[in-house]
Amino acid sequence: MLLLAVDTATPAVTVALHDGSSVLATGSQVDARRHGELLLPAVDRVLAGAGVKLDAVTEVVVGVGPGPYTGLRVGLVTALTFGSALGVPVRGLCTLDGLAYASEAEGPVDGPFVVATDARRKEVYWARYADARTRLTEPAVDRPADIAGQVAGLPAVGAGALLYPDTFPDARGPQYQSAAALASLAVERLGTGGEFLPPLPLYLRRPDAQVPKNYKVVTPK
Repeated sequence: MLLLAVDTATPAVTVALHDGSSVLATGSQVDARRHGELLLPAVDRVLAGAGVKLDAVTEVVVGVGPGPYTGLRVGLVTALTFGSALGVPVRGLCTLDGLAYASEAEGPVDGPFVVATDARRKEVYWARYADARTRLTEPAVDRPADIAGQVAGLPAVGAGALLYPDTFPDARGPQYQSAAALASLAVERLGTGGEFLPPLPLYLRRPDAQVPKNYKVVTPK
């Protein structure tokens, strides 16, 4: 196995390569506005760091969000292109699940917790977890004040939690997605027959760009 993992659903452009036993190479760069510029060079660096070529990859895993429209689609389109070119499976994982899994490396959370990422517009993408591998709720997008009762008393992981201390007073890292954690979670699920998501974007809301109302189509007569 040689599994390539990518995620661009958070401000982190993150890539990792896993051989089924351990992470061979990984790289991340936080820049919310340059996902398209940064992802392919990051893939090149990770492959070079592991001393392999792209055609050696046998599996592709991609974070499907939730996340902002523009950044999220960069990772998904890239993963699907690799899968098509190489003739290998492309599997999706919830980005929040990757962050929950990564939280173990920073010190396991004792009991249930929340993962919250920045959804902009003064909102967060979030879900509740029983532990680092078990999500209890479907991902959602809400204003922090509107979910204060649902998350009260729970530790919270992610940049979204750190932005809103009134709602998430026990906020902690990691802030952003780690493809190394995503790859390790994917390998674990492959080994146990766990479920994956289709490699389709989990937006949860409409994109910012909208066709203007009362738009007039002008066609030649």
